[in-house]
Amino acid sequence: MIEPDAEAELLERAETRCRQQGASLTAIRREVLALLGRQPNGIKAYDLLEQMRQTRPNAAPPTVYRALDFLIAQGLAHRIGRLNLFVACRHSSHPSPALFLLCPRCNGVSELRDPDVSARLFASLQAAGHRLDSPEVEISAVCPRCAGQQETVSSPE
Repeated sequence: MIEPDAEAELLERAETRCRQQGASLTAIRREVLALLGRQPNGIKAYDLLEQMRQTRPNAAPPTVYRALDFLIAQGLAHRIGRLNLFVACRHSSHPSPALFLLCPRCNGVSELRDPDVSARLFASLQAAGHRLDSPEVEISAVCPRCAGQQETVSSPE
């Protein structure tokens, strides 16, 4: 769960970014971003819709999908395709590409913030004549918590 101060900072940063880009962070877009921010491991669009219906009973799928499309276009959210999840971007500036680590055991999502790795990956792709199809790179990697549980289970006593 996101702390209230962190949520306020996320929304303030989003408002500033939208203003700089000549876009508008409407009340619905703001609410969707706040809900995303409260789900650090991401959330599926229909689960997001159910949460929105608590405050907006008439919310429909297009409402959520339009807001998500806007947030992604503004660099305020990411789509994790492998898990069909959406996550709030927690960084004011973003390297290209964004690297996400997806735990195959708990479905946890974390972002790897390493500009050197991002730059090397991007350069390697270009050298090979390839380009990214998506601004997100998803890597399957067991998270520290699940790795620790596995070691505990498999270690002899």
